[in-house]
Amino acid sequence: MFGGRSGASYTTSKHALIGLTRSIAYHYAQKGIRANVICPGGVATNIAVHQPNPLGFERLQTTLASAVRTAEPDEVARVALFLASDDSSFVNGEVLVADGGWTVA
Repeated sequence: MFGGRSGASYTTSKHALIGLTRSIAYHYAQKGIRANVICPGGVATNIAVHQPNPLGFERLQTTLASAVRTAEPDEVARVALFLASDDSSFVNGEVLVADGGWTVA
């Protein structure tokens, strides 16, 4: 939701995926094809190992104090499984934020 915290290219890609998802959801709904996007908060991955934008990473560090905790990858995977299941058959074009409350503050 706030890709701007990590630099211009990262922000652009995050916002582009939201727009693309909503476009797909609209254009293919009549064919029974749904599209949703998951916006996770911090996830325990190796994303910071090769941080391409030192300034963005430095700025990001100032916001980490508001993060409740870092998610495990399987927690985000369970959100994806919900969206792929019949339980979400009426969910289309949504931005599902799964960030442990990071964006609340």
